[in-house]
Amino acid sequence: MFTGIIEETGKIDNIVRGGASSRLTIEGDKIFTDLQIGDSVSVSGVCLTAAEISGRTFTADVMRETLSRSMLSGLKIGDSVNLERAVMLGGRMGGHIVTGHIDGLGTITSIKNDDNAIVYTIKAGDLARHITEKGSVAIDGISLTVADVNGEIFTVSVIPHTAKNTTLSRKKVGDAVNIETDCIAKYVEKTLSAKNGGGITREFLTKYGF
Repeated sequence: MFTGIIEETGKIDNIVRGGASSRLTIEGDKIFTDLQIGDSVSVSGVCLTAAEISGRTFTADVMRETLSRSMLSGLKIGDSVNLERAVMLGGRMGGHIVTGHIDGLGTITSIKNDDNAIVYTIKAGDLARHITEKGSVAIDGISLTVADVNGEIFTVSVIPHTAKNTTLSRKKVGDAVNIETDCIAKYVEKTLSAKNGGGITREFLTKYGF
């Protein structure tokens, strides 16, 4: 579990590609103060397990499912990634609940300055149904507040500190980003979805006294 408050940006040190998988070696700094083999690390929003640690690098295996839903498949040696260790119970939760399980990819369609902020417009496709104005969304693992939603498009407004200390400052129009929507919204949708045997009907309300 993560908060979406990025600790540092790291760098892809090596990539070993399999038939439908990858093994990434990632270089960092701050996260290695207490990182242990088996620990979870959010890598641009994707929860990966540190399988090996050597100095200031850790290696993680990425399976087919993860590659198919995230932009990790397009990474190259030298690329920057956002890094965050798993949250510790009893610590401050400055962002929101981020699982590190990517729902899919979005595409940046616009980047504009708004005084001291940078406004990113992102096309999210079907994922937008779980994104709501003033709700939370994780973009490449960064906890952000949704400024506006219009169909498949949503916008986020980013303060200078966040842009400077994450990979967002390197993003361009047309770039893909990892999106994790609000996990609560997904569970509510499934619970209420008629296709999953649920749904709010007149009979359901009558049965429970409404």
